[in-house]
Amino acid sequence: MTNQPASCPIGHGSQTTIETAKTDWWPKTLNLDILSQFDTKTDPYRSSFNYREELKKLDVEALKKDLHKLMTDSQSWWPADWGHYGGLFVRMAWHSAGTYRTADGRGGGGTGTQRFAPLNSWPDNVNLDKARRLLWPVKKKYGNKVSWADLFILAGNIAYESMGLKVFGFGFGREDVWHPEKDTYWGSEKEWLADSDARYENVDDPSTMENPLAAVQMGLIYVNPEGVNGKPDPLKTAAHIRETFARMAMNDEETVALTAGGHTVGKSHGNGRAENLGPVPEAADLFEQGLGWNNHVSRGIGRDTVSSGIEGAWTTNPTKWDNGYFYQLFTYEWELTKSPAGAWQYQPIGIKEEDKPVDVEDPSIRLMPMMTDADMAMIKDPAYLEISKKFYKDPEYFSDVFARAWFKLTHRDMGPKVRYIGPDVPAEDLIWQDPVKPGKSDYDVAAVKAKIAAAGLSVSDLVATAWDSARTYRASDMRGGANGARIRLEPQRSWVGNEPERLNRVLAVLEPIAKEFGISVADTIVLGGNLGVELAAVAGGRNISVPFSPGRGDATPEQTDGESFAPLEPIHDGYRNWVMKKYTVEPEELMLDRTSLMGLTAPEMTVLAGGMRAINTNHGESKNGVLTDREGALTNDFFVNLTDMVYVWEPRGDNAYVLRNRETGEAKFTATRVDLVFGSNSILRGYSEFYAQDDNQDRFVNDFVAAWTKVMNADRFDLVS
Repeated sequence: MTNQPASCPIGHGSQTTIETAKTDWWPKTLNLDILSQFDTKTDPYRSSFNYREELKKLDVEALKKDLHKLMTDSQSWWPADWGHYGGLFVRMAWHSAGTYRTADGRGGGGTGTQRFAPLNSWPDNVNLDKARRLLWPVKKKYGNKVSWADLFILAGNIAYESMGLKVFGFGFGREDVWHPEKDTYWGSEKEWLADSDARYENVDDPSTMENPLAAVQMGLIYVNPEGVNGKPDPLKTAAHIRETFARMAMNDEETVALTAGGHTVGKSHGNGRAENLGPVPEAADLFEQGLGWNNHVSRGIGRDTVSSGIEGAWTTNPTKWDNGYFYQLFTYEWELTKSPAGAWQYQPIGIKEEDKPVDVEDPSIRLMPMMTDADMAMIKDPAYLEISKKFYKDPEYFSDVFARAWFKLTHRDMGPKVRYIGPDVPAEDLIWQDPVKPGKSDYDVAAVKAKIAAAGLSVSDLVATAWDSARTYRASDMRGGANGARIRLEPQRSWVGNEPERLNRVLAVLEPIAKEFGISVADTIVLGGNLGVELAAVAGGRNISVPFSPGRGDATPEQTDGESFAPLEPIHDGYRNWVMKKYTVEPEELMLDRTSLMGLTAPEMTVLAGGMRAINTNHGESKNGVLTDREGALTNDFFVNLTDMVYVWEPRGDNAYVLRNRETGEAKFTATRVDLVFGSNSILRGYSEFYAQDDNQDRFVNDFVAAWTKVMNADRFDLVS
């Protein structure tokens, strides 16, 4: 029983909290909300704001000077360890950028979503809310001229600079979003750092880990710091580290460098009782000011802070960039012990007093350094050991490798270098930036188009090839797309989804044309696709001109890291009505994911699917979903016939349907789930009915051309002012 006064019941008709938004009256359906996230209604800037233009007004040197000052401006409400916030801001930047995953390109620091749930309340992000509040006066001062997303990463750079590292560079250009990403799957786990078995088919085989990386891994605890399933075993931990870092696009050398460089500065906090910590930010009461994990039982700041549960610094001088990490690892033997919070960690045997780091508040007190299971992995795994020895022997080499790996970590989701802004952008082109030199743009487009038209390729060949070249684009990390024409290089040239036999036949025609005019194959492929759309429109009774922007370049094999492109391989494409095999997820859900990654909206998805069916760009020349008697013509027939109640839909095996005349029984068309979802899902049917209207035939063609052009130009960042 409580003595709190009773509350008056009141009826309010809206779902004002998530926990009340039950779906008992909302059957299972497609989550089309992921295609309308970041709507202008959520953006306080509306459509008039141009971040790239605002950045031109930014006094970069003044901002960096203020950030340098912030590093040592210790605040009593959250004091800096040793009077320097460097370790805290490094961790903030790392945990913002380190959520990146190669499988789908989602995550990363490119949108500033560390401000929002679930990231702001992940246990491994404990007390990073304090770092962001410490950063607020700087953000307040510079306002619109610098995004939170850029500021998080820049603060990490400045932290390292202030501690003595020569950073590799920095690129501005990350634009904030204003609510959490709705499309990102963060894993199925309900408990933080529960046994890993549920995330692996076999926990002894790290490659069987759930893909994409889920919340526990993406929360920057790539492995449990106490060991796999909380049991110390450095070799086992090493195997898990290798797998998770690879899924972040890091090789062994980069992995060791990042581990060592991250642990060269700052400390872990476990000098207290974890059970004294209050709720996470999103669960805390209003009086907590939007902060979480607050300790109202004991002191809970300074030397008494609890974050990870691990306690101690890794090096003698945790506010200096030096080779102290490897010095400690190689100088001493290490034994298992437990932190005050009860976490497994390692301590050195027989350490010299002068090699101990000092207390964060009282420099007269020296304390034991520590290492985690992940740190032990750096000298127990044979490959990691050799790299660690090399770094220890050559500190300058270590610093260079780390600086480059840090730059990669913090910029991996930004796309090509043309998107980088500011005075500190490195001149060097890096292979992971997918470099492509600009192609020729001052040529007779009409003459090239005429040459393609006379070459004898079908409309389907032209449109499908252009689509296959462009569809690799991922708005999640701005990779892929038609620029570079990597469809003509391995591994893309052999991807099953690209129909290699047909592709080689088409390229054999288009490549000589490109050579004849001295233009890129990339431009030629897209121009051919545009021509195909125009010819299809003519066949449908409408003369249109598809916008074309010349200037794409052709990537070389040397500019292409084939391995890094492997995750971009399509194993399904609803737009071309193809799935490689049967998956646990339905084809329409796969199409939704593809659409989200391509940055398309639900209306754009609908109009593209309907138009491409009418043109018949299906993989393998399948007739599924070609709901028209005017095949090859850009018409709205797909929608007309899909919504016509003259037809009944009959299942005919897995992912196979027949559209049959209700009266005569005549089988008229065949279809797949991806086709029929546009007539069965209530939201998508609304769009289909819109395009099926007699008065929207011109609208259909115009909308198709606009969506097509968006796909073709998705990676033309050189066209963005």
